[in-house]
Amino acid sequence: MEPDIAFTPVTAADLPLIAGWMALPHWRDWWSGDTETEIGHIRDMIRGRDSTQPFLFHHQDRPVGYIQAWRIADARVEPWLSEAPWVMDLPDDTLGVDLSIGPAALLSKGIGSRALAAFVALLRAEGQRTLIIDPDPANLRAVRAYEKAGFRAIPGFLGRTGDCLLMRHEPDQQAFAFL
Repeated sequence: MEPDIAFTPVTAADLPLIAGWMALPHWRDWWSGDTETEIGHIRDMIRGRDSTQPFLFHHQDRPVGYIQAWRIADARVEPWLSEAPWVMDLPDDTLGVDLSIGPAALLSKGIGSRALAAFVALLRAEGQRTLIIDPDPANLRAVRAYEKAGFRAIPGFLGRTGDCLLMRHEPDQQAFAFL
């Protein structure tokens, strides 16, 4: 794992920090839903009402972003089935990942790619085989960051996933070398 990247499970005490990040323009551009609703979803995750696993990621011992892992099999319910019917076309054991940098000043510094690569390494060590991420294809900064972390567009899904670019982590691809 990257030595300057660490993960901690989100707690209720972290929710004001995350809510503050969600109010920032770079989050509003790509994170759907209003802040109060999204924080309610994360609160449900913390309380075990949702199987999604939420984490803060830290860079040099400072919380700088949010990352979560969610199970495709658990997303095969409404409104997912109507909004993202492609969830039915993935293996049951697929894990989805979402990531956002907190402070805008930390965008385009390689932190997101490093955090994602480190998170993927943890998930792989736990035995996870199929990992996806689904950025908006117009979010070129995110797409490039995810490619640096070893994710590639899934050719069979191109043009079939609405407003997302479905990408899979390719363990045989070398992730971007971080120095």
